[in-house]
Amino acid sequence: MIELRNLQFAYGESGFRLKIPELCIPQGRRVCWIGPSGSGKTTLLHLVAGIFSPETGVVKTCDVELTALRDADRRDFRIANVGLVFQDFALLDYLCVLDNILLPYRINRGLHLDSSVRERAQRLATEVGLGDMLSRRPTQLSQGERQRVAVCRAVITNPKILLADEPTANLDPGNSMRVLDALDSYSTHHKTTLVVVSHDREILTRFDDTIDVSEFCVKSQLMTSGSKDDG
Repeated sequence: MIELRNLQFAYGESGFRLKIPELCIPQGRRVCWIGPSGSGKTTLLHLVAGIFSPETGVVKTCDVELTALRDADRRDFRIANVGLVFQDFALLDYLCVLDNILLPYRINRGLHLDSSVRERAQRLATEVGLGDMLSRRPTQLSQGERQRVAVCRAVITNPKILLADEPTANLDPGNSMRVLDALDSYSTHHKTTLVVVSHDREILTRFDDTIDVSEFCVKSQLMTSGSKDDG
């Protein structure tokens, strides 16, 4: 479950502010966040993941109050419980595909990397068409292949919540559907809450709910297109 109450977040003096009296997404729900650029979609995703902290209010993810945790504790919670697909993929160029997928197990001491996890990583890669690319580096992959690596990494820990920021941006229709199918399949099979940020209104029928984040965005007249928020 995702729960936000009386939340306020601002980027310094930029004029951008999110104000959310209440927002609740039940466990297992599949939700798409829409809105124009600069409306706060990516910012809200980062608040739910515990990457950002609000000025005021409560953020609860998986029944854990993230706003009551220290930075290090939020990071450990996020790695173990939240699957994140970043807009820029966030793959490490010096690691092969397999090691990029297994990265959460190398940066969180609370996760145990064993043969069963390695086998699961190989199986996930095969399911999205990367089975013969495990030894390649990200620079040797296409845009769509890198995105699929990011999806595999997001689900390798069996997260309770999946957060995907524009997972189909800049992908051709075939790869877009492949990525969405992988996220949807995992969410359905594991009853995992799925939140996808997207500008693509053609995919909205795949989701249980659609939330227009611009309803929570407050902008001053001084705000320009140079806002820090990119989503």
